[in-house]
Amino acid sequence: MRDWLQALHDALDRDHGPVVRVTVATVRGSAPREAGAAMLVMTHGEAGSIGGGHLELVATRTAHDLLAAAPGAARLDRFPLGAALGQCCGGIVELWFQRYDGDDLAAIRQLIAARTAGAEVLATPMTANAGASRSLPRSQAQHEGVELHERAQVVAGSGGDTLYERLDVEETQLWLFGAGHVGRALVNVLAPLPFRITWVDSREGQWPEALPDSVRSLHAIEPADEVTDMPADAWALVMTHSHDEDLAICEALLRDGRFAWAGVIGSQPKTTRFRQRLAQRGFAPEAVARLTMPIGIGGIASKEPAAIAVAVAAQLLQLRDARAAAEDLPIRKASRS
Repeated sequence: MRDWLQALHDALDRDHGPVVRVTVATVRGSAPREAGAAMLVMTHGEAGSIGGGHLELVATRTAHDLLAAAPGAARLDRFPLGAALGQCCGGIVELWFQRYDGDDLAAIRQLIAARTAGAEVLATPMTANAGASRSLPRSQAQHEGVELHERAQVVAGSGGDTLYERLDVEETQLWLFGAGHVGRALVNVLAPLPFRITWVDSREGQWPEALPDSVRSLHAIEPADEVTDMPADAWALVMTHSHDEDLAICEALLRDGRFAWAGVIGSQPKTTRFRQRLAQRGFAPEAVARLTMPIGIGGIASKEPAAIAVAVAAQLLQLRDARAAAEDLPIRKASRS
């Protein structure tokens, strides 16, 4: 789930509850999802996932029992991922169940406001009737013995256990230049993934009528001029309808220089031609080498837009994982059951 806190707010605001949040509190060994993964269970549906399979089925049933419980009800359940659950991961997962209703909406709004103001960590007492969660800066959480290498961590204290969770939303800012067939297919793949997309095109009316919440459209007569508005360390993908437009955007990206990663769609001949033309315009080889051309993981021969989109999305996810590992960020590859 991209942002459980906002999703919880929206569910309570829409239906006035009750909602049960199911959170992976701890993981030992191999498990379908990492600590901090969460799902919401409502009377008539669910949002998010803690890994699927029989574990999620049992968790959903438990959550439905809690929907009928008293306000503030909570519990911690331990699940060995073995034959009893029809799974062979071999690990152990602890799930934290917490019930919310309309009376909690004001507190949820306060937490969202605190996050906007810079709060980084949420601390929740793990009691049968969960006490009020509190937000705090990461420095204070570290003082309380919390490392948070994952998105969640349980810390034992004299008054009982506390669940600490990261409040930040780990999204990569991606500027997608081009709203053609591949661009549309790519947005469909990336929409549920941790990317915040600005979708740029010089042609009006190129975007679908309804866009995912994580996507905003931007009509620009000269898309290259928009490069200076990109946030520092944003990623860029260049795939417009025009090679001249693509080249102008590449030149603007290199002149600006603040991007964290940029990729350009195209064949090997287009790649060679672009590198030559950028060199002729005065860009050093090491600067041009910052542009990934062509894009997408290898081994996928199809040129269907959907296949290209899958190859490019896989490359973006690989890049996120590699950079997270290099920077010791809490993005982890889960061992699938």
